[in-house]
Amino acid sequence: MRVSSRDMFGTLQRYYLPEATYSSDQSINTSESRREEPTQTHCRKHTELSMQGMREESMVSEPPLRLKVPDPDGLRYFPVSPEGSGSMHLHLSRREVEERREANRSPRASHADLGDARKPYIPTNVKIYVKGGKFLERPPAIVQLVWWMCEDHGTIMGKHLVSLLALLLQLLCGCAGNQRTVREASMQFTHSVYNASIYENSAAKTYLESHVKMGIYITDPAWEVRYKILSGDNENLFKAEDYLLGDYSFLRIRTKGGSTSILNREVKDHYVLTVKASDRNTNIECRTRVLVQVLDTNDLRPLFSPTSYSVSLPENTSIRTSVAKVTATDADIGTNGEYYYSFREWTDMFAVHPTSGVVTLTGKLDYSETKLFDLEILAVDRGMKLYGSSGFSSMAKLTVRVEQANEHAPVITAQFKAVRSSPGSKEYKIKAVKDVDWDSQPFGYNLTLQAKDKGSPPQFSSAKLVHVTSAQFKVGPPVFEMAVYRVNLSEFAPLHTPVTMVTAVPNTAGPINADVAPRFELEVITSDSKAAARVIVDVIDVNNNAPEFQQTSYDAIVDENVPIGTSVVTVKATDVDRGENGYVTYSITNVSPQPFVIDYFSGVISTSEVLNYELMPRIYNLRVRASDWGSPFRREVEASVKITLNNLNDNKPLFENVDCEVTVPRDHGVGEQITTVSAIDADELQLVRYKMKGGNDLDLFELNPSSGMLSLKHTLSEGEAAKVSFHSLQIIATDGEHETQPMLMNITVITARKPVQLKCVETGVATMLAEKLLSGSKIHTQPEPEDNFMDVHSVNRYTPQFAESFPSAIDVKEDLPVGARIVHLSATDSDSGFNGKLVYVISGGDTESRFIVDMETGWLLVYSPLDRETTDHYTLNITVYDLGIPQKSSSRLLDVKILDANDNSPQFLQDSYSVEISESTPVGTEIIQVDSTDKDQGDNGVVEYSIFGGTDDFAINKATGVVTVMKPLDRELHPVYVLKITAHDQAVNEPQLVSTVALKITLEDVNDNPPKFIPPNYRVKVREDLPIGTIVMWLEAHDPDVGPSSQVRYSLIDNVDGHFEVDKLSGAVRIVQNLDYETKQVYNLTAKAKDKGKPISLSSTCFIEVDVVDVNENLNRPQFRSFVEKGFIKEDALVGTSVMTVTAEDEDGGRDGEIRYSIRDGSGLGIFTIDEETGYRVRDSGLIFYLILEAYIK
Repeated sequence: MRVSSRDMFGTLQRYYLPEATYSSDQSINTSESRREEPTQTHCRKHTELSMQGMREESMVSEPPLRLKVPDPDGLRYFPVSPEGSGSMHLHLSRREVEERREANRSPRASHADLGDARKPYIPTNVKIYVKGGKFLERPPAIVQLVWWMCEDHGTIMGKHLVSLLALLLQLLCGCAGNQRTVREASMQFTHSVYNASIYENSAAKTYLESHVKMGIYITDPAWEVRYKILSGDNENLFKAEDYLLGDYSFLRIRTKGGSTSILNREVKDHYVLTVKASDRNTNIECRTRVLVQVLDTNDLRPLFSPTSYSVSLPENTSIRTSVAKVTATDADIGTNGEYYYSFREWTDMFAVHPTSGVVTLTGKLDYSETKLFDLEILAVDRGMKLYGSSGFSSMAKLTVRVEQANEHAPVITAQFKAVRSSPGSKEYKIKAVKDVDWDSQPFGYNLTLQAKDKGSPPQFSSAKLVHVTSAQFKVGPPVFEMAVYRVNLSEFAPLHTPVTMVTAVPNTAGPINADVAPRFELEVITSDSKAAARVIVDVIDVNNNAPEFQQTSYDAIVDENVPIGTSVVTVKATDVDRGENGYVTYSITNVSPQPFVIDYFSGVISTSEVLNYELMPRIYNLRVRASDWGSPFRREVEASVKITLNNLNDNKPLFENVDCEVTVPRDHGVGEQITTVSAIDADELQLVRYKMKGGNDLDLFELNPSSGMLSLKHTLSEGEAAKVSFHSLQIIATDGEHETQPMLMNITVITARKPVQLKCVETGVATMLAEKLLSGSKIHTQPEPEDNFMDVHSVNRYTPQFAESFPSAIDVKEDLPVGARIVHLSATDSDSGFNGKLVYVISGGDTESRFIVDMETGWLLVYSPLDRETTDHYTLNITVYDLGIPQKSSSRLLDVKILDANDNSPQFLQDSYSVEISESTPVGTEIIQVDSTDKDQGDNGVVEYSIFGGTDDFAINKATGVVTVMKPLDRELHPVYVLKITAHDQAVNEPQLVSTVALKITLEDVNDNPPKFIPPNYRVKVREDLPIGTIVMWLEAHDPDVGPSSQVRYSLIDNVDGHFEVDKLSGAVRIVQNLDYETKQVYNLTAKAKDKGKPISLSSTCFIEVDVVDVNENLNRPQFRSFVEKGFIKEDALVGTSVMTVTAEDEDGGRDGEIRYSIRDGSGLGIFTIDEETGYRVRDSGLIFYLILEAYIK
């Protein structure tokens, strides 16, 4: 739309308003704007009016304007341009007309105030045009009138003020048929979420504080806004109130009175309140959330946990050692939760850190003086001092027991020490410092090793236990081959004839064997026992052992008829060699086939045929061979295995006669034999037994179970027996497992007195069994054929022979290095296998072990350094052996002549030299002489001395070896000198040889250094509320002297007002009087450190600056007298005009009560200023509607 008006001179002006759309939230959104004139007028909203009842027309004469449209998010400006036609009359209310007329009569509308000759200000009609010349079809349902205060910038007549009544129309576009619906203005909070805070334990009717305004802009004057808390206040602690100021309804939330519940941050530290705003006249409402943060107050005291502590300290505990730690907690937060630890009563033996609770030893303990300390430690809330209370919050007890120190340690006579394997190496070896008495400790020694680094303080590794045993502990001590050597010597024997050789060998069960003793450690001692060495012999495994059966012979029993593959016996052979030299396989070497096989690898012998005791040999003698897989040749061994066949009961007994007919007279005597039955069993295991199975119902007959004899048990002529003349007996034979079919024996009783008559049928069993046994006996008696095979390779037939090129004498220079080859010695042997394998050895003439011959190749090598000055000639006995059984050998003599070389370096008379001298020794003083010898002759034996680098504080005479002081000495700079003294010969034709020795020069201390503070001066910051007894710093003075001259004692020379004191031993500086920042901010102390040197003690001083740090004792915040202040100013007030005075109050005194003011926020930010000292508010430019002020402490 557009606005038309006439200026003061009657000129009609038209102004375009930008296009506007109308939405349900009652806001106006502009799409574009145009401005045809460069002149602008800035407008400010002043008040709001209703257009109801408007009658009188008013026109506004005004140059081009820039209108400010109300916006919930801020103020925006829109240009208006002259244009358009068609007008709409806007009627003012009676109240507005009266206000306008009164305004025209007021001084502010006078010509004098306007400063020009224009006519008085007269309200005129304001016409509002719709863009495009279309007039609005209907009046608006809701209209807001806004009073704009505008200031012109750029008219020729000067500045003037005019008032524009801008009509803001909110239209709801109707549908076809001119249907119209009225929409109510929307209501909403300035923010969807507010953050507010309140202190816990606040009294009733205490309001929440928020950094932003909480509430609603009143866009409809008819609104009566009320607030209500819907949720989040389960304890019914809060109440919502409204406060109307201009067009803004403030939301204020306070605590309720009369409630039993109070705010407790430790129980609940925040609330989320949902607040509803509603209009009493309509159903309009809106909601917001208020996040209430409950702030902490110092309402809780610190508590110890636990409340008692106990420690034990040895009396030699070092000063400054942390001995205990107490712990307290305070449920408050921030500064309210801070507290200090202190002792209830003064003590100079201990100190407690005010914040960490660590208790430190500050004095020297003495068990004889005090054995127990009962200390009481306070945890004092820092707020106590601020509130003026001297009481403590909590107390804990600390009991310190002093233990008597073990001052005299046991003295251990060390037999071992750890030494580096090489300079700079991290590997150490354990070395005996003297002869070890292994006889008294046959099982060795247990050594505890611990590594320590060179840090400060040093760190230690965990302890490690090492068991040290004698080299002969496992195999026993060496013994001589014979207890007594007896030798027969002919008187014709020439000089140097070897008489005998005594040999000490390790106490082992047999020859050297790598599997029994893979290593030997021997100790070789010279005849004068002044030198000793250990010899470690590692035995290299070769195939020198044949497999060995666990038994020389094996016996086994196997049942006949067992299945093929049944295991009979397992043979086991072991070979003590290693690897394939000890890998064993098995075989059966019998020439004739045997019904057994052996597993090639396991040695299990099993059956290969079904065995029959009656038809096969009952005893088998096997020859089992065990072979290793060694190289270059295998070794084998045989053992005999006897296997006996076990007979089983696998045959039934058979009667020799069956179907017998027997005639017995009736008067046959009782107990007399009638006949004998016989059965044969092919097995030779059990006896056959007989019994009657039937036919003896009258119990007249008796059968012997063993012999088979049948006899009469009762007479046949009496009783029922006399009536019976025929009996049919059923007789069976059994071997205990098997039994025969019943054999019938029919007995006929006759009256005639005739002898017993027997008639049976023969079965032929005896003949058949005899033939079988005869055939089996032939097999049993068949002899085992002899093995005629003979291994011609197993016989050692030939003796080794040296080659014809074997020399009789050789020359060797004494400086030939160890390991150098000298000559090749060769021999041959016509045998094969081990019988032809040759090894070489020096069997005599090398008592000093200077030479060695390679056992395999025969090369003669230098084994140890040669020394012509000791021995210039050797006669070696070279022996070659084969490895056959029995072993054969040959020997030859070799003459070795040693040629001379310059191979002896000068030797010092001592391994090292040391001397102690005073650090005040004058220059030129001779302090020590070193000496050496050289076994060489001539120039090779002349020695000269020199100091090999390191220092020029000393010099040595090159001929005599006397060491002299060359410069003043200072123990503190260089307490120990380790000089390397060299001695070198004067050889001409050969390289000169040099020897070195260490000379250690130790300087003895003189008290020539005063203690030195580290750092030279101190500066420390201390809170003013620290408790008495708190250690604020430690003095540290170092005296480079030693002994009493290095012992430092501390004191304060200038202690000012006696607020501090220093412990003379530990250097702890303590607070002894309460500090007050407001009274004194800096303390300058002078400390003194003095040693105990004699005859004169030395001292030094340092300066200590103690800065007292102010502790915030500001307990109360500044408070404005009112929640809101109202102020008014004339619209034509000059810049700098005083508007109003705001006042805040602070209950604190001194600097904590001095208040400063500032404008923090608001729509007038940058337009008004405030005097930060007095609170006067001054106009800068334009007018202000809302300001947020802040009062704070300087």
